[in-house]
Amino acid sequence: MTDVIVRPEGPLAKGSDRRAAIAFRPGGSAANQAAWLAAFGAEVDFVARVGAADVGSEAARLKAAGVTPWLAGDAELETGRLIALIDKSGERSFFTDRGANEALEADDIPDRLIADAGLIHLSGYSFFAPSPRGAVRDVMRRAEAKPVSVDPASAEFLREAGADNFLAWTRGAAILFPNSEEAAILAGSDDPETQCARLAALYPLVVIKRGAAGCEAAEGARRWRVSAPKVEAIDTTGAGDAFVAAFLAARLAGADIEAALERAAAAGALASTIVGGRPRATPGAPSGV
Repeated sequence: MTDVIVRPEGPLAKGSDRRAAIAFRPGGSAANQAAWLAAFGAEVDFVARVGAADVGSEAARLKAAGVTPWLAGDAELETGRLIALIDKSGERSFFTDRGANEALEADDIPDRLIADAGLIHLSGYSFFAPSPRGAVRDVMRRAEAKPVSVDPASAEFLREAGADNFLAWTRGAAILFPNSEEAAILAGSDDPETQCARLAALYPLVVIKRGAAGCEAAEGARRWRVSAPKVEAIDTTGAGDAFVAAFLAARLAGADIEAALERAAAAGALASTIVGGRPRATPGAPSGV
Protein backbone atom coordinates (compact mmCIF):
# COMPACT_ATOMS: atom_id res chain seq x y z
CA MET A 1 0.00 0.00 0.00
CA THR A 2 0.94 3.62 -0.42
CA ASP A 3 -0.03 5.60 2.71
CA VAL A 4 -0.98 9.26 2.63
CA ILE A 5 -0.55 10.45 6.24
CA VAL A 6 -2.59 13.56 7.04
CA ARG A 7 -2.09 15.40 10.34
CA PRO A 8 -4.48 18.37 10.35
CA GLU A 9 -4.00 21.37 12.64
CA GLY A 10 -7.62 21.18 13.73
CA PRO A 11 -10.99 19.60 12.94
CA LEU A 12 -12.24 19.18 9.38
CA ALA A 13 -13.51 22.49 7.96
CA LYS A 14 -16.38 21.15 5.86
CA GLY A 15 -16.51 22.92 2.50
CA SER A 16 -13.30 24.84 3.18
CA ASP A 17 -9.61 24.48 4.11
CA ARG A 18 -7.61 23.23 7.06
CA ARG A 19 -3.83 23.37 7.18
CA ALA A 20 -2.21 19.96 7.60
CA ALA A 21 1.13 18.17 7.47
CA ILE A 22 0.89 15.57 4.69
CA ALA A 23 3.42 12.78 4.13
CA PHE A 24 3.60 9.89 1.67
CA ARG A 25 4.93 6.65 3.14
CA PRO A 26 5.18 3.01 2.04
CA GLY A 27 2.57 1.04 3.96
CA GLY A 28 0.28 -1.94 4.12
CA SER A 29 -0.09 -3.87 7.36
CA ALA A 30 1.65 -7.04 6.16
CA ALA A 31 4.45 -5.09 4.47
CA ASN A 32 4.94 -3.02 7.63
CA GLN A 33 5.14 -6.20 9.69
CA ALA A 34 7.69 -7.66 7.28
CA ALA A 35 9.86 -4.53 7.55
CA TRP A 36 9.68 -4.53 11.35
CA LEU A 37 10.45 -8.27 11.48
CA ALA A 38 13.57 -7.67 9.40
CA ALA A 39 14.51 -4.74 11.64
CA PHE A 40 14.33 -7.10 14.62
CA GLY A 41 16.68 -9.57 12.96
CA ALA A 42 14.30 -12.10 11.39
CA GLU A 43 14.78 -13.45 7.86
CA VAL A 44 11.59 -12.50 6.02
CA ASP A 45 10.04 -13.42 2.68
CA PHE A 46 7.07 -11.20 1.81
CA VAL A 47 4.39 -12.01 -0.77
CA ALA A 48 1.97 -9.44 -2.18
CA ARG A 49 0.34 -8.17 -5.36
CA VAL A 50 0.91 -4.61 -6.57
CA GLY A 51 0.26 -2.63 -9.73
CA ALA A 52 2.52 -3.87 -12.53
CA ALA A 53 4.20 -0.46 -12.86
CA ASP A 54 5.26 -0.53 -9.19
CA VAL A 55 6.88 -3.97 -8.94
CA GLY A 56 10.43 -2.65 -9.28
CA SER A 57 10.11 0.32 -6.93
CA GLU A 58 8.20 -1.59 -4.25
CA ALA A 59 10.66 -4.51 -4.42
CA ALA A 60 13.55 -2.07 -4.00
CA ARG A 61 11.95 -0.53 -0.90
CA LEU A 62 11.44 -3.94 0.67
CA LYS A 63 14.99 -5.05 -0.12
CA ALA A 64 16.31 -1.85 1.47
CA ALA A 65 14.34 -2.81 4.59
CA GLY A 66 16.02 -6.24 4.68
CA VAL A 67 12.97 -8.10 3.31
CA THR A 68 13.03 -10.57 0.42
CA PRO A 69 10.10 -9.57 -1.84
CA TRP A 70 7.91 -11.84 -3.95
CA LEU A 71 5.67 -9.38 -5.74
CA ALA A 72 3.13 -10.22 -8.42
CA GLY A 73 2.36 -7.38 -10.81
CA ASP A 74 -1.29 -6.78 -11.65
CA ALA A 75 -1.92 -5.49 -15.18
CA GLU A 76 -5.35 -4.03 -14.34
CA LEU A 77 -5.37 -2.90 -10.71
CA GLU A 78 -3.08 -0.27 -9.21
CA THR A 79 -1.14 -0.66 -5.98
CA GLY A 80 -3.40 -0.16 -2.97
CA ARG A 81 -3.67 3.29 -1.41
CA LEU A 82 -4.69 4.51 2.02
CA ILE A 83 -5.38 7.91 3.57
CA ALA A 84 -4.69 8.04 7.30
CA LEU A 85 -6.19 10.96 9.21
CA ILE A 86 -4.24 11.48 12.44
CA ASP A 87 -5.79 13.35 15.38
CA LYS A 88 -3.97 15.28 18.10
CA SER A 89 -3.56 12.14 20.25
CA GLY A 90 -1.90 10.26 17.39
CA GLU A 91 -4.95 8.04 16.80
CA ARG A 92 -5.55 7.24 13.14
CA SER A 93 -8.62 6.68 10.98
CA PHE A 94 -8.26 5.12 7.54
CA PHE A 95 -9.81 5.51 4.12
CA THR A 96 -8.71 2.37 2.29
CA ASP A 97 -8.51 1.44 -1.40
CA ARG A 98 -7.14 -2.10 -1.46
CA GLY A 99 -6.34 -2.03 -5.17
CA ALA A 100 -4.22 -4.95 -6.38
CA ASN A 101 -4.38 -6.57 -2.94
CA GLU A 102 -7.90 -7.70 -3.82
CA ALA A 103 -6.54 -9.86 -6.65
CA LEU A 104 -3.90 -11.89 -4.78
CA GLU A 105 -4.02 -15.52 -5.95
CA ALA A 106 -2.80 -18.83 -4.59
CA ASP A 107 -0.35 -19.08 -7.52
CA ASP A 108 1.34 -15.88 -6.27
CA ILE A 109 2.63 -17.85 -3.25
CA PRO A 110 5.28 -20.46 -4.20
CA ASP A 111 5.29 -23.87 -2.49
CA ARG A 112 8.97 -23.53 -1.66
CA LEU A 113 8.37 -20.44 0.46
CA ILE A 114 5.91 -22.38 2.56
CA ALA A 115 8.21 -25.38 2.76
CA ASP A 116 11.16 -23.26 3.92
CA ALA A 117 9.26 -21.10 6.43
CA GLY A 118 9.69 -21.42 10.18
CA LEU A 119 6.45 -19.51 10.67
CA ILE A 120 3.82 -18.13 8.28
CA HIS A 121 2.17 -14.85 9.23
CA LEU A 122 -1.04 -13.73 7.52
CA SER A 123 -2.66 -10.30 7.56
CA GLY A 124 -6.34 -10.33 8.38
CA TYR A 125 -6.93 -7.99 5.44
CA SER A 126 -6.29 -10.97 3.17
CA PHE A 127 -9.44 -12.67 4.48
CA PHE A 128 -11.83 -9.83 3.60
CA ALA A 129 -12.10 -10.35 -0.18
CA PRO A 130 -12.71 -13.61 -2.10
CA SER A 131 -9.50 -13.96 -4.12
CA PRO A 132 -6.94 -13.22 -1.37
CA ARG A 133 -9.05 -15.20 1.11
CA GLY A 134 -8.84 -18.23 -1.15
CA ALA A 135 -5.09 -17.68 -1.50
CA VAL A 136 -4.31 -17.49 2.22
CA ARG A 137 -6.66 -20.33 3.13
CA ASP A 138 -4.79 -22.38 0.55
CA VAL A 139 -1.55 -21.36 2.26
CA MET A 140 -2.93 -22.63 5.57
CA ARG A 141 -3.80 -25.91 3.91
CA ARG A 142 -0.34 -26.23 2.34
CA ALA A 143 1.35 -25.26 5.61
CA GLU A 144 0.23 -28.52 7.24
CA ALA A 145 2.05 -28.69 10.62
CA LYS A 146 3.90 -25.35 10.27
CA PRO A 147 2.73 -22.64 12.70
CA VAL A 148 0.52 -19.92 11.22
CA SER A 149 -0.21 -16.61 12.94
CA VAL A 150 -2.97 -14.16 12.00
CA ASP A 151 -3.51 -10.47 12.76
CA PRO A 152 -7.23 -9.64 12.28
CA ALA A 153 -6.17 -6.15 11.11
CA SER A 154 -9.46 -4.21 10.90
CA ALA A 155 -12.38 -4.04 13.31
CA GLU A 156 -14.69 -2.45 10.73
CA PHE A 157 -13.92 -5.09 8.09
CA LEU A 158 -14.43 -7.77 10.75
CA ARG A 159 -17.91 -6.40 11.43
CA GLU A 160 -18.68 -6.47 7.71
CA ALA A 161 -17.39 -10.03 7.25
CA GLY A 162 -18.91 -11.39 10.47
CA ALA A 163 -17.03 -12.77 13.45
CA ASP A 164 -18.18 -16.36 12.90
CA ASN A 165 -16.94 -16.29 9.32
CA PHE A 166 -13.53 -14.95 10.31
CA LEU A 167 -13.16 -17.52 13.08
CA ALA A 168 -14.01 -20.29 10.61
CA TRP A 169 -11.62 -18.97 7.95
CA THR A 170 -8.72 -18.81 10.43
CA ARG A 171 -9.40 -22.10 12.21
CA GLY A 172 -6.10 -23.92 12.67
CA ALA A 173 -3.97 -20.82 13.22
CA ALA A 174 -1.50 -21.13 16.09
CA ILE A 175 -1.52 -17.47 17.18
CA LEU A 176 -4.14 -14.72 16.93
CA PHE A 177 -3.17 -11.04 17.39
CA PRO A 178 -6.35 -8.94 17.81
CA ASN A 179 -6.49 -5.48 19.30
CA SER A 180 -9.08 -4.70 21.97
CA GLU A 181 -11.85 -3.79 19.53
CA GLU A 182 -11.20 -6.80 17.31
CA ALA A 183 -11.11 -9.10 20.35
CA ALA A 184 -14.48 -7.72 21.49
CA ILE A 185 -16.01 -8.43 18.08
CA LEU A 186 -14.56 -11.94 17.79
CA ALA A 187 -15.38 -12.92 21.39
CA GLY A 188 -18.74 -11.17 21.51
CA SER A 189 -17.81 -9.41 24.76
CA ASP A 190 -16.21 -6.19 26.00
CA ASP A 191 -14.87 -7.95 29.11
CA PRO A 192 -11.11 -8.58 28.75
CA GLU A 193 -11.10 -11.89 30.63
CA THR A 194 -14.07 -13.19 28.65
CA GLN A 195 -12.23 -12.26 25.45
CA CYS A 196 -9.16 -14.18 26.59
CA ALA A 197 -11.14 -17.24 27.66
CA ARG A 198 -13.29 -17.48 24.54
CA LEU A 199 -10.50 -16.85 22.05
CA ALA A 200 -7.99 -19.08 23.89
CA ALA A 201 -10.49 -21.90 23.48
CA LEU A 202 -10.15 -21.48 19.70
CA TYR A 203 -6.44 -20.68 19.23
CA PRO A 204 -3.42 -22.14 21.08
CA LEU A 205 -2.10 -18.63 21.82
CA VAL A 206 -3.95 -15.30 21.78
CA VAL A 207 -2.07 -12.01 22.13
CA ILE A 208 -4.27 -8.94 22.59
CA LYS A 209 -2.97 -5.43 21.87
CA ARG A 210 -4.62 -2.91 24.19
CA GLY A 211 -2.80 0.29 23.23
CA ALA A 212 -1.98 2.54 26.17
CA ALA A 213 -3.50 -0.08 28.48
CA GLY A 214 -0.72 -2.53 27.56
CA CYS A 215 -1.15 -6.05 26.26
CA GLU A 216 -1.89 -9.57 27.40
CA ALA A 217 -1.51 -13.13 26.22
CA ALA A 218 -3.70 -16.16 26.85
CA GLU A 219 -2.68 -19.77 26.44
CA GLY A 220 -5.46 -22.00 27.72
CA ALA A 221 -5.99 -20.91 31.33
CA ARG A 222 -2.61 -19.16 31.60
CA ARG A 223 -2.36 -15.36 31.37
CA TRP A 224 0.45 -12.85 30.96
CA ARG A 225 0.00 -9.05 31.15
CA VAL A 226 2.47 -6.25 30.40
CA SER A 227 2.05 -2.49 30.74
CA ALA A 228 2.66 -0.12 27.84
CA PRO A 229 5.60 2.30 28.02
CA LYS A 230 4.66 5.98 28.36
CA VAL A 231 5.36 7.88 25.13
CA GLU A 232 4.03 10.96 23.35
CA ALA A 233 2.32 9.41 20.33
CA ILE A 234 2.28 11.36 17.08
CA ASP A 235 1.03 8.65 14.69
CA THR A 236 -0.21 5.20 15.73
CA THR A 237 -0.20 3.94 12.13
CA GLY A 238 1.83 0.73 12.20
CA ALA A 239 2.13 0.53 15.99
CA GLY A 240 0.24 -2.76 16.02
CA ASP A 241 2.38 -4.02 13.14
CA ALA A 242 5.57 -3.26 15.08
CA PHE A 243 4.06 -4.97 18.13
CA VAL A 244 3.29 -8.17 16.20
CA ALA A 245 6.69 -8.21 14.53
CA ALA A 246 8.57 -7.75 17.79
CA PHE A 247 6.58 -10.50 19.48
CA LEU A 248 7.13 -12.97 16.63
CA ALA A 249 10.82 -12.11 16.29
CA ALA A 250 11.32 -12.62 20.02
CA ARG A 251 9.52 -15.97 20.04
CA LEU A 252 11.42 -17.16 16.96
CA ALA A 253 14.64 -16.26 18.81
CA GLY A 254 13.58 -18.37 21.80
CA ALA A 255 12.13 -15.75 24.19
CA ASP A 256 9.37 -16.78 26.58
CA ILE A 257 5.91 -15.24 26.27
CA GLU A 258 6.39 -12.55 28.93
CA ALA A 259 9.68 -11.38 27.44
CA ALA A 260 8.12 -11.36 23.97
CA LEU A 261 5.22 -9.25 25.28
CA GLU A 262 7.64 -6.75 26.83
CA ARG A 263 9.54 -6.38 23.56
CA ALA A 264 6.30 -6.09 21.63
CA ALA A 265 4.95 -3.36 23.92
CA ALA A 266 8.19 -1.41 23.58
CA ALA A 267 8.10 -1.74 19.79
CA GLY A 268 4.50 -0.60 19.55
CA ALA A 269 5.27 2.43 21.69
CA LEU A 270 8.30 3.29 19.55
CA ALA A 271 6.30 3.00 16.34
CA SER A 272 3.72 5.48 17.62
CA THR A 273 6.45 8.15 17.76
CA ILE A 274 7.23 7.73 14.04
CA VAL A 275 5.20 9.15 11.14
CA GLY A 276 4.19 6.19 8.96
CA GLY A 277 4.06 2.47 9.58
CA ARG A 278 7.64 1.28 9.07
CA PRO A 279 10.87 1.58 11.10
CA ARG A 280 13.21 4.50 10.51
CA ALA A 281 16.42 2.48 10.33
CA THR A 282 16.69 -0.70 8.30
CA PRO A 283 18.15 -3.24 8.60
CA GLY A 284 19.16 -3.50 12.25
CA ALA A 285 17.10 -3.03 15.38
CA PRO A 286 15.51 0.40 15.75
CA SER A 287 16.92 2.61 18.50
CA GLY A 288 15.11 2.17 21.80
CA VAL A 289 13.95 -1.41 21.27
